[in-house]
Amino acid sequence: MVGAPRSGTTMLQRMLGSHSQVYTHPEPHIVQPMVFLGYFDRVDAAPYDHINASEAMREYVAALPRGERDYVDACRAYLDVLYARMVEPTGKRYFLDKTPANALALDFLSLVYPGAHYVVLTRHPLAVLCSYAESFFESDLAAAQAYNPILERYVPAIARFLRAGRVPTAHVKYEELVRDPEPHIKQLFEFLGLDHEPGVIEYGEHEHVSKSYGDPKVTEHSRPVTTSVEKWASFLRADPARLEIARRSVEPLDDRDLEAWGFDREGLLAPLERAGQPPAESRKWKTSRYRLQRRVLMRLRREPAVGKVARRVRFYADVILRDKL
Repeated sequence: MVGAPRSGTTMLQRMLGSHSQVYTHPEPHIVQPMVFLGYFDRVDAAPYDHINASEAMREYVAALPRGERDYVDACRAYLDVLYARMVEPTGKRYFLDKTPANALALDFLSLVYPGAHYVVLTRHPLAVLCSYAESFFESDLAAAQAYNPILERYVPAIARFLRAGRVPTAHVKYEELVRDPEPHIKQLFEFLGLDHEPGVIEYGEHEHVSKSYGDPKVTEHSRPVTTSVEKWASFLRADPARLEIARRSVEPLDDRDLEAWGFDREGLLAPLERAGQPPAESRKWKTSRYRLQRRVLMRLRREPAVGKVARRVRFYADVILRDKL
């Protein structure tokens, strides 16, 4: 599955994972590290001489009988084992990898798995940005944008992938999916070659693996709902500063990329007019370990003194553990 963070991928993952022949696991994060092993990109912070390693790997791959094709085969074999070993005990036929960061490694994935079926989920770009800020930065849009310009990274990458059409791809729009999930799920099963099982829409009625990664708020509902479709518009109208940051965040996006996502620049901000003037915010956050953890981390991240202490602690920890690793 391909989709930016906070675009609804966990919800769709759970629906597809509810199928009797589909098994999925929360965000394996096993593709991205392979991309940065040295051949496709470098890990500047890796604990080895990454420059020498990258050059040596390129020379080695160039000497293989089929060059890069052999290297890609090796990457595929690695992933094949990890995916197959995970799904084998379940008795199901297919494995679904839903890791949002994979959207930034689509050229690599297309090389390794040209015959895989890719489900691409897009959502209104500003809905993605606002949800990202609300979930991880206490609604601080400026902090979210400074930490990760999510739209500038994900919108072009996914748009290029959709336009390229090099692999079997099904494009699903979040807003259409939650408004009328039945026909979209049926079309996805046809695309995937699976029998239609309409009960997957009630994903809350099925068992799912819950780990540290993925959207924990997905459990607030048992099926798709429309409450978040244009919630972002009210969120922005509540604060002129937020609205200005949001406007600036979409300015660099290419019109063709927006079109590939299913939006046009002219109508991108139309939901703001429909939202009207929002009431004064009096939002009470439900207490949860996830939200408390995020809030503590964000507060600590903003304190320079905490960063200095953390670096010193890490230094001494590395010294103490050096001979024990």
